[in-house]
Amino acid sequence: MIYAGIDIGSITAKAALIKDNQLLGTHVIATGYDPINAGIKVFDALLKKCKLSKNQISAIISTGYGRASVSFADKTLTEIICHGTGAHFINPEIRGIIDVGGQDSKAIFLNKSGQVENFAMNDKCAAGTGRFLEVMAKALEVDLEQLGDFSLKADKPLKISSICTVFAESEVISMIAGQEKRENIIAGIHESAAARVAILANKIKIKEPVMMTGGVAKNKGMVKALEKRLGFNLIVGGLAQENGAIGAAVLASRL
Repeated sequence: MIYAGIDIGSITAKAALIKDNQLLGTHVIATGYDPINAGIKVFDALLKKCKLSKNQISAIISTGYGRASVSFADKTLTEIICHGTGAHFINPEIRGIIDVGGQDSKAIFLNKSGQVENFAMNDKCAAGTGRFLEVMAKALEVDLEQLGDFSLKADKPLKISSICTVFAESEVISMIAGQEKRENIIAGIHESAAARVAILANKIKIKEPVMMTGGVAKNKGMVKALEKRLGFNLIVGGLAQENGAIGAAVLASRL
C-alpha cells in the first residue's frame, strides 16, 4: 500500500510518498497565497511524477503551518511529531533535530525509538526563521538562495545587535549606507539568526547526532553559523526541506 504526507509551510508546500517503508518520491512547490490550492497542486504533481492515481493512496496525513487547509487528508499532525518521525526514518541514529522553517524555528530531542522527548519552539518572533532571512535578503537586494554563498566569503562578520526583525533590518540598512561589505553584513545576519536558534537547542540540552531540517538547511552560511554557535557539526541531507512531509507519510502508514 502507498501512503502520502503533505507539509504546507508558509513559504513552500512539500509532499512525499511511502511504500513498503521505502520512499517513493517527493515534490516541493511555493505555497503562495493559497495554501488550499498549494496542497492540491503539490500532491497532484507528485502523483504525476510517480505515475500514480489518487485511488492508489491508502492514507494521507497533513502537517505544517497550513495543515488544516488540506481537506482531503485523513488526519493532521504537528510539525514536531512529523519532523521527528521523518528524521528517524532517514537516519535512526539521530537524537536531535534543528528545524528552521519560514515561520518558526524548532529544536527537538528524540529518544532511541525516534519519539519526541522534548522540544522548544520560537513561533512568536520572526528572528531566527526563514522569514527573517528573507527580509534581510530583500534589504540587501540579494536572492535568498545566494545568501549562503555570500556569507562564506566574509572576512569580518558584522554584529547585528537587534533581536527584532524590524530593528535588525534598520541596522542592516545603516550598514549598507556605511558602505560595509555585503558579505560581512550577511555573515553577521546568519550569526544573529544562529544565536536565536541555539538558545532553543541549549534549552532542551540537545545531543548529537543532530540533523538540520527545513528549507533554511540549504543555506550553507546558516549551517556554518549554527555549527560555530553549537560547537558541533550538523547532519544536513538532500531531503532536509521534505523531512516533515516524509515523516507525515511514514505516520500515515501507521494509521
